[in-house]
Amino acid sequence: QLQKDLEEVKELLVKATRKRVRDVLVTEKHKLELEIKNQPPPKPKDVAEEEKSSLGGYTVKINNYGWDQSDKFVKIYISLNGVQKLPAENVQVNFTERSFDLLVKNLNGKNYTMTFNNLLKPISVEGSSRKIKTDMVLVMCKKKREEKWDCLTQVEKESKEKEKAAYDTTDPSEGLMNILKKMYAEGDDEMKRTINKAWVESREKQYKGDIPMDI
Repeated sequence: QLQKDLEEVKELLVKATRKRVRDVLVTEKHKLELEIKNQPPPKPKDVAEEEKSSLGGYTVKINNYGWDQSDKFVKIYISLNGVQKLPAENVQVNFTERSFDLLVKNLNGKNYTMTFNNLLKPISVEGSSRKIKTDMVLVMCKKKREEKWDCLTQVEKESKEKEKAAYDTTDPSEGLMNILKKMYAEGDDEMKRTINKAWVESREKQYKGDIPMDI
């Protein structure tokens, strides 16, 4: 999915001529390339198929969580009713220096997954772990450096900065452009197509307006 988004952004970049539009697209292109680069490497097909067949049921993506931090750890709290009743091996977390993914197998007939890519700062793979508590999984990411995290991921940080920039500007047209950038960066394919269409129509109107009319 990320690769398809990147290809579409590259296509738009080729067509774009206005500097602001190109800036939006270049920012989105770099962001997508970073996400793709930091994705965990794909598992060999036979291993992936074996895992898939062993899961059974259907998989639910976890979106709700809470988090806090100490000097040494970033802690992510995921609520899952009855998780403490599962065998320990059914709750798996794989860590890399800038990501982790959680898989909970066969909890009440369903599997649950959660993935965090592009963590804000590097973590220690060896020092990170997970704990199973009553109705909760606690993921402990060991910080490589003892410093405060403002948010969990690089994408969240960029989103906050763009939102701040959108409202801090004194130029109204600049503010509108920043809001459009935010919408484009966070939107789905349909949203990106809509924004792109609006830019094209705007350019056509400007072009027609620039042509002198012979009376």
